[in-house]
Amino acid sequence: MVSSLTKKETWSEYWRSLKFAFYCMTHPVDGFWDLTHEHRGTYAAANTILIATLIVRLAKLRFTSFLFLQVYWEELNIFLYLASVLFPLALWVIGNWALTTLFDGKGKLGQVYMATCYGLIPYPVIQFPLMLLSNVVTVEEGQFYSVLSALSLVYAAILIVSAMGQIHEFSAGKNLLFTVASLFAMLVQVFILTIFFSMISQGVLYFISLVREFLFRL
Repeated sequence: MVSSLTKKETWSEYWRSLKFAFYCMTHPVDGFWDLTHEHRGTYAAANTILIATLIVRLAKLRFTSFLFLQVYWEELNIFLYLASVLFPLALWVIGNWALTTLFDGKGKLGQVYMATCYGLIPYPVIQFPLMLLSNVVTVEEGQFYSVLSALSLVYAAILIVSAMGQIHEFSAGKNLLFTVASLFAMLVQVFILTIFFSMISQGVLYFISLVREFLFRL
């Protein structure tokens, strides 16, 4: 009986936190403040929104009309396609958290991740019906489709920036400054990772050449 009640409460909390994403979508200032400071958000809901974003992004490849999206399946790598979302997300979360921690930012790493995922909610909400709509609109009406598609990305970006300001308790000017700094930090991380993997690959190649030379002399 206790276990049953616990499961029911867990699911109730999950659905409540998931529905709260729509409140954040329409009331970003109050919503993202309550998300972390009042513990209205959960990692389960954040992960669900991220997974929904990935699923919709994949579904668009299959179900969007060819008039608006042409897919060359023989050249498509699904894993790289998904990584084009997950990799920048990871860079943003780490970069934003690392910088804001040095300058009195109140948000923790997990809170930055959660708020960022909640900020993605406009993408699946807008892109899913657009995906279906693309199959019934004409080319002449395509501008409407393109505007709404771009709006989902701009909307998500605005929510994420707003979320960072609330969880770190930054003023608008300071938040914009650290948004730009976080984007720069992403580039720095890419540069460091590029050097790191380049050194690793060179080390592996050097080790292989040594082994080959040793076997050749034997």
